[in-house]
Amino acid sequence: MPNDLLALAIFAATYLFLALGRVRGLALDRTGFALLGAVAFLAADRISLADAKDAVDAPTLVVLFGMMLLSAQYQLSGLYDAIGHRLTRVAGPRRLLAGTIAVSALLAAVLTNDVVCFALTPLLGRALLRTRLDPLPYLLAIACATNIGSALTPIGNPQNILVAQAMSLPFAPFVAVCAPPVLLALLATYLLIAPRLREREGPPPEATAGGEDLPLDRRQSVKAVLLTGAAILLFLTPTAAHLTALAVAGVVLTSRRMHTRTMLGLVDWQMLALFASLFVVTRGLELSGWTETARQALAAAGLPLENPPVLLGVAAVAGNLVGNVPAVMLLLRFLPADPASGYALALASTFAGNALLVGSVANLIVAERAAAIGIDLSWRTHLRVGLPVTLVSLAIAGLWLAFLAGV
Repeated sequence: MPNDLLALAIFAATYLFLALGRVRGLALDRTGFALLGAVAFLAADRISLADAKDAVDAPTLVVLFGMMLLSAQYQLSGLYDAIGHRLTRVAGPRRLLAGTIAVSALLAAVLTNDVVCFALTPLLGRALLRTRLDPLPYLLAIACATNIGSALTPIGNPQNILVAQAMSLPFAPFVAVCAPPVLLALLATYLLIAPRLREREGPPPEATAGGEDLPLDRRQSVKAVLLTGAAILLFLTPTAAHLTALAVAGVVLTSRRMHTRTMLGLVDWQMLALFASLFVVTRGLELSGWTETARQALAAAGLPLENPPVLLGVAAVAGNLVGNVPAVMLLLRFLPADPASGYALALASTFAGNALLVGSVANLIVAERAAAIGIDLSWRTHLRVGLPVTLVSLAIAGLWLAFLAGV
């Protein structure tokens, strides 16, 4: 039985503040709390500097960095804006909803889902404010579809990158396993949102200024698309994922028009710092012995996390309490390098992000970008759609994983 109560206290405090998100009187966010947790483990001598350095999974950070730069190429080339404008020209409310879900999911599967939400929300929102259509169902579709669509590939979101790297899950098998539940969950999202499509009463409100759209740079757009195709092809080969990401990053940065400083300014350094800090925090807990004690206690209670239904439930609840990335970082310490556990963790942590407005960063981005153009997406409005979408999606994932396991 471990007796290092200080290590447990540091870990518990770190994850408690991650769950709270903020503390009155302090200008700290979740990244700040994670960084303080890592510092506390080092300062209390509960983890050595050498162990902390070894705990940080550099390949995972490199893959995440490379995909962020590829997404920056899309953004600066004006390709996101062009895709958004093409989407708004789709005729018919139901066809527009289907197009919104399909485009959001597809982009999120190969690019950072947060940036997809950042780019598409104001474009679609401003266009809909010039019509009599209520924009809220479509914005909810962007949030839900990007979360669900990002579960399709091991590069679709930060937690998938983490799971795939930690468990050495190849690209093609990952897509093959996750595609059926993702597609069914997207269909369920359409069926749950479609009844909410309606016209507003009175004249259309005037949209608040939301920033200037970037003109389409065809040369840079072609570069973005070719790089995406090349990256996917390389991910399908035995080439290490982090080497592919580095190659993508190098080609993105090699530009005559896009300045390095501008490109790097679009990288989410906060997310990278959060990852590095949580690697140290969770490794510190593991070295203290508490992780093994918790694993044995769960097994004795008949709740082994290797059991997909148990893992789905725990990952869904933990993800909405502390965020999907911190939850995945912790749960990986309890799981064997088993593909079935990896797929269950990736699906559950991503699908569960739709339950609450604070369940994923993508949801918050949609709400904030909508507010900037005069559209109020409250947590209650999100909950009425997000919670049913989450419950149905998790049920689909659970049934699919049980089918694969031959249960």
